Amino acid sequence: MTLPKGPPPVVFRTFTPSTLLPFNGVDGAPVYLAVRGRVFDVTPGRNFYGPGGPYENFAGRDASRGLACQSFDEEMLTKDLKGPLDDLADLNEEQLENLQSWEERFLEKYLVVGKLVAEGDPEAPSS
Repeated sequence: MTLPKGPPPVVFRTFTPSTLLPFNGVDGAPVYLAVRGRVFDVTPGRNFYGPGGPYENFAGRDASRGLACQSFDEEMLTKDLKGPLDDLADLNEEQLENLQSWEERFLEKYLVVGKLVAEGDPEAPSS
């Protein structure tokens, strides 16, 4: 008797905004997004986070600001992928509570597959 093959193991790794971008679900790619520096594999929720889903803007990106502000608009995304990570310092208490509840939901439902650091960070993967 043989057991069915499981999915390949997921290795915890360090991402930068540029190296996270390809994980957007396009052409069957996994769907990852970052929340407060943690990178989640949201591939099981592809219909929400992948191409054509209501949260597709967040695929392969840092979704922290958009989730905190309950906005799925493009302007919630960091434009300069080579710049510093969004420190979210200007968020108010309500927005921080929103973000925390999203983060808790992701921790319950999805695997953490890595962490997000800025380009040039000593932990950033070399290109």
